[in-house]
Parts: sequence; C-alpha cells; structure tokens
Amino acid sequence: MLLGEQFLSYNGEVLLFWLSNPKRVEGTADKTMNLCVRRMAFNRDTKLFVQKSSGVFSMRASHFKIEIICCSCTTDSRTGIILPCILMKKQKHNNVVKYLLLLLHSSNQFEQSFHFKLDYELKEDIRLFTGPSVLWRHANKLFYISANTCTVLSAPIQLSSVVWTGEIEDEGAVVLGVKNACLSESEDEDEFSTSDRAIWGTEFFGYAIETQKMLSGTCFMPHAYSKVVSSVYICKNETLKKQLRISLVAVTHKNQLIWFQDGLPKGVCELPYEKPCSVKTAVTSTNDLLFVVSFASGNVCVVQRRDSLQVASKWQKVKSVLVDDFIGSGSEQLLLLFKDDSSTDALSTFEITDLGKVNCASGINYKHNVPTAEGLQENGLLTVQALEKRLQAGFTSVRELQQHLGLKKRVILQSCRALLDLVEGRTHVLPAAKEVIRKREYRSLLNSAEPFVEGLVSLWDDVENTPHSLSKETSSLSEVQEHFVKKLWQRVVGDNLVVGVELTELFYLSLSDVSLSLVMDRDFSLISPVIKCRNKIMKLNKAFSALSVSSSQIEPPPKKMKMDLHSKNDLRKTFPKRYSGVQLDGARTVIAVTDLSPLLAFHRVCCVVLLHAKKHKHWDDSSQESKKIAVLCGKIFLSLEDISNGKYSVKLLRDNSYCTGSVEDILAVLAVSVRFSFQIVSSDCTLTPVNSWLLGEMECTPFKECHDNILCHKAGNVYGTVFNWTLKNPFEGVLTLFCRNLTVLFQCLHSLTRVLPPSCDVKLLRSGSKGVLTEQFALALEKEMLTSRSSLFSKESKAENSLIGRSEPSKKISDVPVAPSLDSEEGVREFRKKHQNEREECVLRMNQTMNGALYREAALKTAAAQLSTDMTAWRL
Repeated sequence: MLLGEQFLSYNGEVLLFWLSNPKRVEGTADKTMNLCVRRMAFNRDTKLFVQKSSGVFSMRASHFKIEIICCSCTTDSRTGIILPCILMKKQKHNNVVKYLLLLLHSSNQFEQSFHFKLDYELKEDIRLFTGPSVLWRHANKLFYISANTCTVLSAPIQLSSVVWTGEIEDEGAVVLGVKNACLSESEDEDEFSTSDRAIWGTEFFGYAIETQKMLSGTCFMPHAYSKVVSSVYICKNETLKKQLRISLVAVTHKNQLIWFQDGLPKGVCELPYEKPCSVKTAVTSTNDLLFVVSFASGNVCVVQRRDSLQVASKWQKVKSVLVDDFIGSGSEQLLLLFKDDSSTDALSTFEITDLGKVNCASGINYKHNVPTAEGLQENGLLTVQALEKRLQAGFTSVRELQQHLGLKKRVILQSCRALLDLVEGRTHVLPAAKEVIRKREYRSLLNSAEPFVEGLVSLWDDVENTPHSLSKETSSLSEVQEHFVKKLWQRVVGDNLVVGVELTELFYLSLSDVSLSLVMDRDFSLISPVIKCRNKIMKLNKAFSALSVSSSQIEPPPKKMKMDLHSKNDLRKTFPKRYSGVQLDGARTVIAVTDLSPLLAFHRVCCVVLLHAKKHKHWDDSSQESKKIAVLCGKIFLSLEDISNGKYSVKLLRDNSYCTGSVEDILAVLAVSVRFSFQIVSSDCTLTPVNSWLLGEMECTPFKECHDNILCHKAGNVYGTVFNWTLKNPFEGVLTLFCRNLTVLFQCLHSLTRVLPPSCDVKLLRSGSKGVLTEQFALALEKEMLTSRSSLFSKESKAENSLIGRSEPSKKISDVPVAPSLDSEEGVREFRKKHQNEREECVLRMNQTMNGALYREAALKTAAAQLSTDMTAWRL
C-alpha cells in the first residue's frame, strides 16, 4: 500500500494520490516530499485499468510532517469548472499546523489555491465544497475558509456534528448539522420525561454560509431523528412558492437507511452491517436510483428504491467505493476497490457493476457472445429489407410532397381568380367536376403515372354557383369571423406594413396550410389587386415566450438523459426558463408583411384581409378529410396622415427593469427582423460573460409581456435588436438575434467576441427549406441502403468470384452442355457426380464467414449512415 493512498473519481477516470520520498541528493540538506497523482482509465478490451498520465507536486519537508487529509471534486469559482481538490497538512514540531489546498488541472499541474495555519489539528467533520472552500468542526464550533477570503471565519452557532454540506437552490453553500435544542422560557426541564429529553435534546439546523442565514431543520427531517442520524445525502432540492422542497436519504446509528420527502419519512430499510458512516447515490443505465452505503468496518452495501427500499447487494473488505461512468456508457457504475495485501498495485482487485447489464471484475475473463456467420447474414438480409422499405416510404413521401407543391400552385392560381372576381363584384365561375377530372386524366396519361386525387374543383364547396349559395357562403364566413377571429391589427415598422390576425387556439388547431392575403379594395386596371406579402405564424406566451418562427435546430434530443440529482442552475437566475408549448392567451397570430412604399403611392388605401387554410372536421383529423376555406377577416385602412401622426407605430419604451409594449408591437418587430441563431461552446469556463454582455454593454431589458426575449436599448444601429439567450448547460448555449440587417448582426457579433474567452467556439446554426430537406432525406435513405448492401455483400461477391474461377477449367473441357444419359450405369454415376458438385458449390456460397474487423467496419459505416438519415428526418 502506498503512503497516504487516496482515491477519487473524475470524468470516468480514477485518480490515485499518494506521497513519496524522492532520493536525496548528496550535498543537499533540504528534504522534499512529493505528492504524486496517477490517472487511470478502464480499458474495455483488456478489462483492466491502465495509466493515462501522471503528475508530481514537490514540497519542502525538512521540519514538517506531511499528510493527505482528504480529497474531493469541487467547483472553481473563477471558471465554474469542477476540479479535483486535495487538502494537505504540514505539521511542525512546535505544534503549529499549516494546511494547503491544491487544485489539479487537466494537464496534471497542481495549483496551490490558498493556505492557512492553526494551532490545532483538523480531526472532526472536515468537508471540501465550492470555492474551493474548507469547512471543519472544532470545540463544537463551525469554522470555514475559502479561496475568496483566505481568512478563517467562524459561524455563530454551537453544534455537535455535521451530517451534510452542499449546494441548495437560491441559498448557495449550506451546512446541515445537529445542535442542542433550544427550549423557550415557558418550558421547564422537569416537564419532559427521560425519553422525551433523549429525543428533543438535539435538533437539526441548516446554515447558509454565503448569506449567514439559518434554515429550519424541519424541512430536512423531523428533529426526533437528530440523535441517530450519522450521514445524509440530499438527492433533490427545489423552491416552489417560496417553500424549500427536499428529498434526501439518511443513515443512522441504528443501522437503518431512511428516505425523507419534504421533511417526512417515506421509507426505511434495515442495513446488513453496523456503524454506517456515509451514503451516496448512483443512477444506472435503467434509470434505477441506487444508494451506496459505506461502513466503518470496510463493508459496502447497495439499497435499491423501487416499490420499497431493499438491500440489493453487499460486499466485504472494501477499501474504497467510487461512483462514475467508468466504461463510457453514458450512465453511472460502482467501482469497488478491494483490500489485497498480496499485491502492490492499488487497482489490482476491483469490480465494476450497476447491478444490471454491467458486471466486470478483475481476474475474470469474459467471453463475448460472437454471432455465427449464418446469424450475421440473416441479420444483414433483414436490415437490407428494412432499409428498402424505408427507402420506398421515403420515395413515396417525396412524390407526395411534389404533388402537394403542384397542388398549392394551382390553388394560388384559382384563389387569385376568385379574389379578383370577389373584389370586382363578379360571380366567380367554378370549374366543373367533369372538366377537372378530364384534365387530370389527360395529365396522368402524359406523365405515365396513376392519377392522384387533388380535389381542385372548388375553393369552398361543390355546390352550384347560384346567388343564393354565394349569399349563404358569405353569411357562414361572417359567423366564422365573429367566433374564431379574435383581433385584426396592423403596425408600421420602418418600410414594412405588418398585418396580424389573432385566431383562437381551438380554431387554429383545426386548420393547416394557413396564410393571409391582402387585396386592395379598389378597381385598379393597370396593377394586380393582390398584394405580394410574406407570411409567418407566431404564438407568444405572455409570461414566458414561445415563438414558432422557423426555429433553427441543433441536434435531436438524446434518447437517454442522466438524472440531475442536484437541480441547480445558477444561470437561470438571470433569464427565466422557457416553456415552449404553453400560452396564457390561448391564441395564435397569423402575420403578413409587405412593403409599405408602393401602397403609399395611392395616398389612401383600403385592403381586404383574407385567411386561407385547410379546415378539418376535428383538430386531429387526417389531411385527406380537409376542406379549403377562405375567411374574410376584415379590412384595414392606411393613409399618409395616419402614418405621419404615428397611429400605427411601434411603441417599445424602457420602464425601470422592463421594456413595455403590447404583444402586437413585439410580434411586429420580430416579424420584420431577420433571425440568426448561434451556438456558443466554451471548453475552459462557463458562459457567464454572455449574460453580463447582454445586460451591461448592450443595455438590454426583458419585455414585460415575454421575459425570455430582451430588447437592446444601446444607442446606434443596434438599438431595437431583440436577443434570446438559452443555455443547454453552463458551457453551451444558443444565442438568437432578431436584427434589421446584416450590418447590425456584424456589429453585435464584433462586440460579443471581445468579451468571450479566446477558446469559445461560435457556430452559425442553419436550417434548410422543406424541399431541400426532403431531397436530402431521400438521398440519405438511398446512401444508407447502399452502404448496408455494399458492406454486407462485399465478402460474398469475393467468394462467388473465387467459385467461378475454380469452375472455369471444367467448363472449358466441354463448351456445349450435354445431358447425361440415365439409361446406363456410367450416365447415372456422371449425373450423381454433377449433382454432388452443385450441392457443394451451393453450400460454399451460403456459408460465408466475416472476420471481426470487416464486421466492425460495416457496422460503423451503417451507423453513420443511419445517424445522417435520422438527423435529416428529425429536421424535416
């Protein structure tokens, strides 16, 4: 065993720390002591831990006795990165003790964070936490020191033990301990029985170090457990309606593990050994939550929480137990290091398990189940068949999309004709059904394809064009407008006219292919009355924004996500969380944007606003049972006088910490802006500077109607730019900009790059159109099928060529095949020999083998092709 041996898990690796005495150089009086570290990683092929790298930190030890006190992984407050942290002790002969706190970086370089001196030794409840900081208990008092203060501070409390230290949401670093119960003056000691005093003589308390605030212990556990609890692990904490909600497990001196929810016990389990000293958790690949309990005797057990708390497994003679993703599977496993006096290797005897699929121990040779060649060939054929079906479905989808595009073009043509007739007061003549069918059949004959049903007979319904039917349709449209069109509004933003129609959520869910048309309500013979405009559909949550404006995508969501047992995100305090599908107003807004200048040439303009869509009988009906409708939403009036008076201008004003403005103003600004999304990734430090840049240099304030979107108030070209900052994790986020033009975009990016660290990677997120994505999807499916087929049959084709080569000499003997005569014995013998050769050749062709390297290469190519196909399908 190495001197001062300590183990720590970090990013799936095992860190081994120990002290060593280097060889003393002759002629030197100084004595040195080295703190050594070795990074060990698990090799899945050899089933052993191998050394990746190592490091050394030298210390003078002439008059000191040096020891390793403890080690843990803590957050460096300067960068926000979690790093290994080691507490060292250097004791002089005059009883003055010096302590050093060291940080280990990824380059295996040690950094001294701070040091402090005491006139006593640290022995009780020593903890390392965020900062890095050191906390300990001495003479029933709580002391702590951090890298920010470098001064030993004491808390104004008397305590008998510390059972947990960690982070709690909105409170920061918190200490959970036990102290003597404080009785009120009205209570008398004699009124309590002996058993009551034994229970209520102590109580739990929480102490927030940063704010120096006391927290009620009842939100953790009832005070009756304060006498028996030895260690606690908080699994989850959150604040709901200013109430702290906590889930935790505790081990007791009574050899029990107890589960507490919101201060109340929810389950208990008897432990198999005595004197439990610590408990921690692990989340396995099956999302099972395991409680790992360590005992003073060196034993370990695992308690599983399903219907009830039960001991799932136990081990003896364990010198250390670590929890991390050691095999790189994306979930956590347990690493048990056993005591082995016969070996000098610290990781010679171990076991990795998650009490499920993963179970690997040292000294055990695991044989992988290698499938046979027949199984590989059968699986390959099934894979190709499945890919062919996917390719056929993809081709069908592409054809349907092409047909749908042609249908939309013809709908637009018919709509323009109907709108012209409607504005000019003429009766629109609908094409007869027979004529449409005849044209469709003629077109299908030219294309040599089956006719498809497009239903392009009428824009409203298959009824005769009588004045009565038209008046009846107009009345029904007015009813639709009255019940389902909530509001019609207009805004002028720069050189753009923005027209919005707010629909009820129930009505919008029954529609598809929604768009707006603006038709001038005057007889212009030289120009088309239909105004060219761009359409967008938006929804805006008044509490938390949820915009559906052609959002850029990053990557598909992961199929498995690791449980977050801590529930903390410091960056959420600046910007609230997004709820992408929730709305308070229950309405959608369809927006049309058009150029304003051509309309002002007529001085006064009146436009009819029409909404086009496909309506389903029910909101979940299929598209085959839909009916095209055109809803008259109302009229808008526009004049130079109104624009000059600012009647339709956007009013976004700064009011203290918010930006005031109506929902219509916000939607108008977003509709005319160009949207850009950037993925920002940092490998060295957290992305806190982005928040500071938005609120500081760019002078942004959130909209009062939607807090996620913030408006830039900085003077100059960037004024009026809308930002949206979303964090995926503290090191990766997406910044979305809604700006007027590219010049503003470049100015914002230039300002942002000056505050970001040099190691940050900024990437523009792109998203193609539907037609381009459809074509990419078809090509990806074809590539996936060809990859699997070529990988599978490459070996088979080689074998077939060799068989053909071997049969060539026999074919040269007799070029003309002669059927053997079965009348003679020689003919029967020749026929039997020929039949036997054909059977052997058939067996050789069927029984093909594939080596492991070729199979791995084929599997990797197929997986890469499938990933490309899935990405394209998800984006589409």
